[in-house]
Amino acid sequence: MSKKISLKKLADLVEAELFGDDLIIYNVNSLEAAKEGEITFIVRPNELEKIAATRASAVIVPEFNRDSGKSQLKVKDPNLAAAVIHNFFMKHDFKAEGIHSSAHIGIDCHIPAAVSIGPMAVLGDRVRLGERVVIYPGVVLGSDVTIGADTVIGANSTVLSGCLIGSNVLIHSGVVIGCDGYGYATDALGNHVKRPQVGIVRIEDEVEIGANACVDRATFGETVIRRGAKIDNLVQVGHNVDIGENSLLVAQAGIAGSTVLGRNVVLGGQVGVTGHVKLGDRVMVGAQSGVINNQPSGAVISGTPAFAHRQWLRSSSAFTGLPALAKEIKNLRAEIAEIRKKLQEMRNK
Repeated sequence: MSKKISLKKLADLVEAELFGDDLIIYNVNSLEAAKEGEITFIVRPNELEKIAATRASAVIVPEFNRDSGKSQLKVKDPNLAAAVIHNFFMKHDFKAEGIHSSAHIGIDCHIPAAVSIGPMAVLGDRVRLGERVVIYPGVVLGSDVTIGADTVIGANSTVLSGCLIGSNVLIHSGVVIGCDGYGYATDALGNHVKRPQVGIVRIEDEVEIGANACVDRATFGETVIRRGAKIDNLVQVGHNVDIGENSLLVAQAGIAGSTVLGRNVVLGGQVGVTGHVKLGDRVMVGAQSGVINNQPSGAVISGTPAFAHRQWLRSSSAFTGLPALAKEIKNLRAEIAEIRKKLQEMRNK
């Protein structure tokens, strides 16, 4: 059954100011799809005119918004408020399903009663699960893996031996944590000798890892994903990488081994970061950029190789003008050649 709550209580939840009637709300939806009984939100000023057209019963709006015929929750950040309210509606009490009969459980495992382990899941020896852990079908947990309370492991994901997963972690389908890092030594004949990867991966609390992402185990020591980091689908994290707290790694980003990211670093889609570099706190890297050197805290960079974003914008603008510039240079060369020809003719007279 859907949750129902008054606008007044929602206003208290997100520290909003309520304007209009105190209605009962049961869901969050987009401006276009919202129906009566639902609440929607606007983020940008150019969306204000859409309020009149939405069928939503209430709207979350910026503090500067003018009053309208609908009930409103006025907040500093409508996007954040909508996320908090949506999570309230989506959250349901945990229901322990127990261990499915087709799951395999190794020896000396610690499994509380309040867990859900789906069909065909495989747990190695000495696995330790916290309370209210959910293991979806087809998950493989290697021996000596530890999973903290309230963590969810999506279908067909793999957490290999010895890795440590914190509490309230969300791992989506197809993720591989703790596969070997990419490391080889090459002999004089060009043959590649694999370097053993004997470290682990440690994932702290409140981390989310998107579908089909890979986090390599350390060569020695730990690969670390720190508290609150959010990793998108198809991201590659190399061995001994250290991802700082609350960092955001967008789809198809790749980080080579032994690189360190500070707190609240943002890597855009398809960003590549070379190994053994350090990005300071709050560094932001534009999509499809290549980072090859250390970056100070607060740097905003783009391009390959990446440099200051504003300079990159000017450079990109100049780059698009290169064909016209090349044509102009060609014409100037032709004019100069003609002038030289005439000068030579004058000298010969």
